[in-house]
Amino acid sequence: MLQSFFEPKSIAIIGASKKPGKIGYEILKNIIEGGYVGKIFPVNPKENEILSLRCYHNIKEIKDHVDLAIIAIPATAIPSVLEDCGVKGIKNVIIISAGFSEVGNIELENRVKKIAQRHGIRIVGPNCAGIINTWYNLFASFEVRCKRGGISLISQSGAFGGAFITRANYENVGISKFVSYGNAIDINESHLIRYMADDKTTKVIGIYLESTKDGREFISAAKLASKKKPVVVLKAGRTMSGKRATVSHTGSLAGDDKIYDAAFRQAGVIRVFDFDDFIDTLYILETGMLPSNDNIFIVTNSGGPGVLAVDECEYIGLKVPESSYELKEKLSFLPPICSIKNPIDLVADANYSRYYDTLKVLAESNEVGGVIVICVPPIFIDPMDIAKAIVDVKAIFDEKKKPMIACFMSGDVVAESIKFLKENKIPVFQTPERAARAMQKLVLRKKIIERLQSS
Repeated sequence: MLQSFFEPKSIAIIGASKKPGKIGYEILKNIIEGGYVGKIFPVNPKENEILSLRCYHNIKEIKDHVDLAIIAIPATAIPSVLEDCGVKGIKNVIIISAGFSEVGNIELENRVKKIAQRHGIRIVGPNCAGIINTWYNLFASFEVRCKRGGISLISQSGAFGGAFITRANYENVGISKFVSYGNAIDINESHLIRYMADDKTTKVIGIYLESTKDGREFISAAKLASKKKPVVVLKAGRTMSGKRATVSHTGSLAGDDKIYDAAFRQAGVIRVFDFDDFIDTLYILETGMLPSNDNIFIVTNSGGPGVLAVDECEYIGLKVPESSYELKEKLSFLPPICSIKNPIDLVADANYSRYYDTLKVLAESNEVGGVIVICVPPIFIDPMDIAKAIVDVKAIFDEKKKPMIACFMSGDVVAESIKFLKENKIPVFQTPERAARAMQKLVLRKKIIERLQSS
């Protein structure tokens, strides 16, 4: 149903512009520079050529079939343009323009909706930022372009989506798809969740949500998706002031947060409460790793960060058991100064072999469900050596189906090591708390799968 939005063979940009900074210019430029290989039809009654492409004065001038129309013109001009799209036989439209129910113009929004229904047109928007599909080289949006990956983001807010993509680029995290659906006069979050659930390049679904108009359908769609892949929601409008803000943003009314919370649990959705945790959760769940059991072990070369990791783990409900007698025996090769209780403190002079040998023992131990490995490099240790030890032992963790999450602290000193770890598919964070919360999401996902399979 939504394939022509994400994989259109031809696109018309109604409101295309020659002026940098104009939405119609930036979207057209993004589509061209992003490498889209389909046909592109700029539409503007005042121009004959834009960015070396023929510009059509109206949609009816285009002789070819148009799979997708993107409209970026003043809201009051949209009804007549949408009528033209209907006559042309265009069935898929993204309305970027704002100026509808979010500013109280409900009558205009209803008029647009009726025109679309009469012509059988599906609409994303209005008041949205467009669509991205990195696997199709489609950047039909005025947000920044991004690298390919397995995270798909469904966002009620275009600006939130843009901030997310920018942060993902900074963190070297890849995106599969992004869609900003704005006021959702037609296609809403539930439609998009169902599409992403069946999309092969989407490994995890992230949703920025302010409200939903059909709670039952949302639960149904999210539960269906959760059985196939992780679904993560950042729900805004939790407070009275936040609810008031959602009305002026997308013209939607947010309901009781407790009801949403219960709905998310019922659907197997993982809920987060801030931007950092949202991107960290999607990043870790994209790996597809799950702990073999609930026992989490921490390896560190510094006592303080190890204690912080343990505190955070226990605070958020993770088990950090003391090493058994058998495990301590297997770790007896470590120098006496090292602590082998859990956290396992390898002390400051820990090198490649001390990390590798310790991690190998933990990977092969049945009492270990997952490992957080911390490195705070002193000036006499090259953090890249520790990163290489982690990468080299990864194959054993993969074989034993156990997650290993790295935490490399010290900012610029470990920047190259972090890059190396990410290139080798090792999830890495820069604080013990973030690493612990990431591990907790893997444990939570494992429990959700078990619950959904048994229901």
